[in-house]
Amino acid sequence: MALWLLKTEPSTYSYDDLTRDKKTTWDGITNATALKHIRTMKKGDGALIYHTGAERAVVGIAEIASDPYADPKAKDDKLVVFDLKPKKKLAAPVSLDTIKGDKTFEGWDLLRIGRLSVVPTSAAMWKRIEQLSKG
Repeated sequence: MALWLLKTEPSTYSYDDLTRDKKTTWDGITNATALKHIRTMKKGDGALIYHTGAERAVVGIAEIASDPYADPKAKDDKLVVFDLKPKKKLAAPVSLDTIKGDKTFEGWDLLRIGRLSVVPTSAAMWKRIEQLSKG
């Protein structure tokens, strides 16, 4: 099982929206590197949901609910999407400042490539996010 961090602007689609909807198609990704990551996803992979903008924090955990498939709304067959379902909201958000201050996350693409919207995540980083969310 692979682990990911997915970025979203909460004013566009938040973790609470995902919880309300129970499942969504994660679309709108056009960055070549992010699309490359999506193509390697498998149903059952884990995903941390990160709110961008003013929040800048990991707020919840989700599960990749389908293998990637061609975006049915796009005319470009290079664009792929996947389905996502919520697992649980974190007890407390883990801010970008907290992540930047923790040596566990040194070299993570979230910090190195700030505009990347789909970020591979190691098991150690995932575990540390869960620990930090508990205070």
